Amino acid sequence: MQDRIIKILKVGIILALNVCIIALAVYSSSHSVNEPASVQALSKVGSRGDEVTKIQTNLKKWGYYAGNIDGIFGSQTEQAVRAFQKKNGLTVDGIAGPKTLEAMGISTGSTSGGSAAASSKDVALLARIISAESRGEPYTGQVAVGACVLNRVKHPSFPNTLAGVVYQPGAFTAITDGQIDQPVADSAKRAAQDALNGWDPSGGAIYYYNPDKTSNKWIRTRPVIKRIGNHLFCS
Repeated sequence: MQDRIIKILKVGIILALNVCIIALAVYSSSHSVNEPASVQALSKVGSRGDEVTKIQTNLKKWGYYAGNIDGIFGSQTEQAVRAFQKKNGLTVDGIAGPKTLEAMGISTGSTSGGSAAASSKDVALLARIISAESRGEPYTGQVAVGACVLNRVKHPSFPNTLAGVVYQPGAFTAITDGQIDQPVADSAKRAAQDALNGWDPSGGAIYYYNPDKTSNKWIRTRPVIKRIGNHLFCS
């Protein structure tokens, strides 16, 4: 009788241990899946896939990347990401994490605070190009420059992200002459917000220029919508 009780106790202990082992395995498995999910919301050297292809496509379009668009995150892609990060005031680590992807206009699939972060970044970038391109212009003219940039984002002939439009090769002299890196005027920050909120003093323009400074013959052929300050705004 005593031996039978001992055997029953042993069986019970073994069963209990097995239950504990199974529970631990399930717990570890769930954490090993969930934890890296946040870590993998980025692309870096060695990464492959559609997200890398989008990164390469955008960086090549903006003049940062000269390699093949092959969906493989190699050293060339890393250097291009670093150059983009430096130009946009991001942490320069060569890793396309959530903030870098947002700046590139690439969705990370995150829903917590994403739109607010993107909105803040849009205001900052738009303010930089407004300040660089229309320093000294009347406030309405600054808003018009911002609206013109945003009109390009919506236009099929231009990149469909703000960063894409701003950094499109040859699009703005402020990028090539370094004015984009100068301190941003407070008025440009307000103008960026007004333009993002829908104010468009340009009348829907997608081009603008200073007739006293440009030697570009093509831009002078564009239909003029209006003049604000020193800028002519065109369709």
